[in-house]
Amino acid sequence: MSDTTTLEFESDDNEISVIPVTDFRNSNGAFEHRLPPASATAPAEEYLLNHADVHLSQEGIRRLVQGAVEPQELNGIRIERHRVETGWLMAISYRAYSPMVSLAIENDRLLAEASYAADPHASGGRKALAMPEPHSEHAVLFHPDDYKDIEESVDRSAKRVLIDNPQEVGERLVERPLMLVPVTFKSETGEPADDVTAVDGNCRLAYCYHRIPPVPRGWVDDSLIGSTSKKTVVLRPSHLMRMPLEHRRELVRKVIKAAYVRLKEPRTGTTADIRDRNKWAMALNALTIPVTVIVGYRDDNAQRGMQRFPAGVRSLLLRMNTGGKVFEDGAKNAVRAEEIINGLYDEGLLGPEAQARPTRDALIGRGDVAASMESLGFNHELPDLRFALVMQQLTYKNWKFNALVRSKLQTEGNLVLSRRNGPIVELGLRSYSASQATNSPRTALETGCLWQDLVDIPWSVENIDTDTKVDELLARAVTGETQATLLLGALGMISLVMSGHLLAAAGSAEADAGTTIARTSVGHIIKGLLAEGEGQQILADAIKRVRAGQTPRWWDAEREELIDQPNDWRGSTYNAQLRKAVRHGWKAKDSGKEKKTEAEQETDKLTVFQEQLGTAVDRLRDLFVLREKHGTTDRLAWAEVEASFAHIEDIAEDLRLISEPKPRNR
Repeated sequence: MSDTTTLEFESDDNEISVIPVTDFRNSNGAFEHRLPPASATAPAEEYLLNHADVHLSQEGIRRLVQGAVEPQELNGIRIERHRVETGWLMAISYRAYSPMVSLAIENDRLLAEASYAADPHASGGRKALAMPEPHSEHAVLFHPDDYKDIEESVDRSAKRVLIDNPQEVGERLVERPLMLVPVTFKSETGEPADDVTAVDGNCRLAYCYHRIPPVPRGWVDDSLIGSTSKKTVVLRPSHLMRMPLEHRRELVRKVIKAAYVRLKEPRTGTTADIRDRNKWAMALNALTIPVTVIVGYRDDNAQRGMQRFPAGVRSLLLRMNTGGKVFEDGAKNAVRAEEIINGLYDEGLLGPEAQARPTRDALIGRGDVAASMESLGFNHELPDLRFALVMQQLTYKNWKFNALVRSKLQTEGNLVLSRRNGPIVELGLRSYSASQATNSPRTALETGCLWQDLVDIPWSVENIDTDTKVDELLARAVTGETQATLLLGALGMISLVMSGHLLAAAGSAEADAGTTIARTSVGHIIKGLLAEGEGQQILADAIKRVRAGQTPRWWDAEREELIDQPNDWRGSTYNAQLRKAVRHGWKAKDSGKEKKTEAEQETDKLTVFQEQLGTAVDRLRDLFVLREKHGTTDRLAWAEVEASFAHIEDIAEDLRLISEPKPRNR
């Protein structure tokens, strides 16, 4: 975060008032901030230390109480309980000084440039930080990354949110509470071992820091700044994190004093005077925040202790994130996916510990991925193998697995393909986060990267890491071996999608193909390819070619062999031709000589219907996008949509007449 960040203030001629946050009044009867002495925190510390629902160390409690605006109110404060899937989170709510709180450590939804350890090419770049681990005794998140990486993460996160999500902080108080959690670090070079960080409210907190004007150099220790050329310092989140507790409190005291010294100076009435006074008034208004701090956790299974505390915090965070900058679908799927994997690990559903831990680390993809893949018997340098492992692990079908995944997805009913799809896509793409742009592959995979056989039939991932092994896999698939067929399809799909040769069906695809195409999901295209020998050849060749950095070849129906793509083909052309072949076959039939069977005719009619239905869904999504772009919130008049609802209901009713019943949830 640059030390040259400039503070942007409104050019209003009206003065901004300092808003009261306590009942304290000075001799003139006006509200004034007063940082309470450390001695005033002792009763509250003792109360919380002896409370059965507070599971923190004395140092952790001291950090909370000394950051409170009114620590006396914490003496006897009510402990709130929040229900999560595995137990209860205990929390307290009060008002705290914003500089006494640190930003969230890692914020994946705002760090699109983050690369994951799952990508073999990520070693040279900045990796996403590891997920926090449980503390052995307290309701505290342990962050195992190097402290310098954590500092870099919070500074970048603060800089990013100032651009992406401006907040009205300063002219008004922060009104919506931030959710905080105590944390501890792997501290090896003298950094503070403990802190309190935001898990919800990063944007508001970053803007509170932003409203504090540059401070004199002596207020921040030289060891935290680096440069010796500046007389004032723009506070970074990392500066605050490195300060001992006492120094942070002293910084708050100095900011308060400096603000009131400036505000008590005589008014001149000039625009410059008003702007400068407003700057310090906004600093005081941003100096405090309402907070809810997690202080304890009680697992439904007492023997689990704090093992599932991080999962409980993540679960609460996901449900809370409904205001401000909410999680997008991809981010929600990523959080849910990690909850699923951690839940499977916690419940022993990833196998014995020797297998379970590396499986968990490989699937999540944040740290120790190479070693984990090697211990599981896979070549860690091939990202498609890990992606296939994600697919395989999340396509199990048994009641324990299904029940846990449904609970993490907060859904009822069958664990159908579409519900498994999102978490698989987000975890799988981590294998490519440092290597290439993933927007187009994500769009393609989100159409549905699975086909039903992956769920209905048990399969496993083999270490197919050479061309010879790919050829052997193909030979087994040609003989009809189900295991080989499904693995060939999984690896082939990943190769085609990630190389840009199997995409979502584009509007111009028919023009590229010269005829109608199969406008179905990626998974259904792969199922169609696996059903034909030519398609199996395409898939096997794609695996080998993409791994070697080459473009996949095409099947020449006349010569009955693989050939290089025509020079004028693009990825979208290949995609259109692939979808054409899945729909019409690899050899064009002479409609005058070869009449389609009755079954083929019915299949064609169903395909046309499903394509047109998919087009209708796309048009509805276009309407949603347009309304969001225009900021439209008005509901459509019933008269405008009544006919559409009638058509939809008729379609559903008629389709049920010729389809099997929906499977019941068991």
